[in-house]
Amino acid sequence: MTDESMTQPPRPSSVVRHSSYRGRLAPSPTGHLHLGHARTFWTAHGRAREAGGALVLRDEDLDPARSRAEFAAAMLEDLRWLGLDWDEGPDVGGPLAPYTQSERRGLYLDAWSRLVGAGQVYPCACSRRDVARAAEAPHEAGAAGPGVRAAPDDEPHYPGTCRRRAGAVPHAARAPAGLNWRFRVPDGEEIVFEDLNRGRQVFVAGRDFGDFVVWRRDDVPAYQLAVVVDDALMRITEVVRGADLLKSTARQVLLQRALGHPTPAYFHCDLVTDGRGERLAKRHESLSLRALRASGLTPQEVRALFGA
Repeated sequence: MTDESMTQPPRPSSVVRHSSYRGRLAPSPTGHLHLGHARTFWTAHGRAREAGGALVLRDEDLDPARSRAEFAAAMLEDLRWLGLDWDEGPDVGGPLAPYTQSERRGLYLDAWSRLVGAGQVYPCACSRRDVARAAEAPHEAGAAGPGVRAAPDDEPHYPGTCRRRAGAVPHAARAPAGLNWRFRVPDGEEIVFEDLNRGRQVFVAGRDFGDFVVWRRDDVPAYQLAVVVDDALMRITEVVRGADLLKSTARQVLLQRALGHPTPAYFHCDLVTDGRGERLAKRHESLSLRALRASGLTPQEVRALFGA
């Protein structure tokens, strides 16, 4: 790729792909993309192009309180500036549109309804504070197994309060609004998958994670459900993302089985950390692509920062 091509926004690829490989970029417009995102997306792009396959960009704008149009525009611009292109997406179209999650609500509702009908989810009235308090209580400390701690952005281990209250799942539920809906995990079952970067991964349902939210009480589909539905319907064959989502992969494997969807291959990238060893987040604005661009760095210099 030439220096000149790096300075111009690449056009959507018109090359006919001969591989069945389908990868994806899945940024969220809740802030500016940072170096960690850049390395993960660069890896995803490279693996798709090396495989001769297609790359899909999906705008994961499910969070109405944090998603903003200016961030959505910035992430597309910054990724193109970095040197990435994609074959399908909200800005270029494609056969499996829409590529913006807020426009796919009906698909998520259908999946929720199927889970309700199969008795695999139940309504939960517990607040996040209730769950966090239960997870911190001494008598609940062993519920997740010895030494198990939630990741910084991971939902706390659910103690099963409403699972015990729910009894039989209300198969005739018409709408999810007003309550959290949790997936009933098969306690004690090992979820095993071979990560293409980090090797064999094993998580135990009910120990490493509890019943997890698939639909939020504010009537928003949860990340786990939306990603599983979208990856299946967009025919994604390999998911490239950060290692902080390894446990989410175990949850998503359970949802894929419950909904009858295939499980794609997974490649979890090592995380980029700051000077204190903490993984980057969107609060690290000084390391955002937007800030690095404004400082005068070139795309090549930014890529060098994460070893590309």
